[in-house]
Amino acid sequence: MDLRINAGYIITDAIHVGNTEFVLGVSEQAKAQFVTWECKDGKNYFFGHYHSDLLVAIKDLLERAGQELEYQMNRQEQMKNHHRDKDREER
Repeated sequence: MDLRINAGYIITDAIHVGNTEFVLGVSEQAKAQFVTWECKDGKNYFFGHYHSDLLVAIKDLLERAGQELEYQMNRQEQMKNHHRDKDREER
């Protein structure tokens, strides 16, 4: 992984869920040493959650990625049901 830095935080971990990426950043200078962000296109970071404990930040990263996974799975199921219902209507 290439070195990525945002707002003075070095991105150390990333989880991709579909087109969405969640990252963990670390800074030795910041008061809140750890942050998780949602990221688009590898450079657009937003919705930062700032933490002073690494394990809490890792947990937050995993929870955010898990929530996105659940969202995408539910959306996929809804699309399947929609197509199945549409097929039944056409019969």
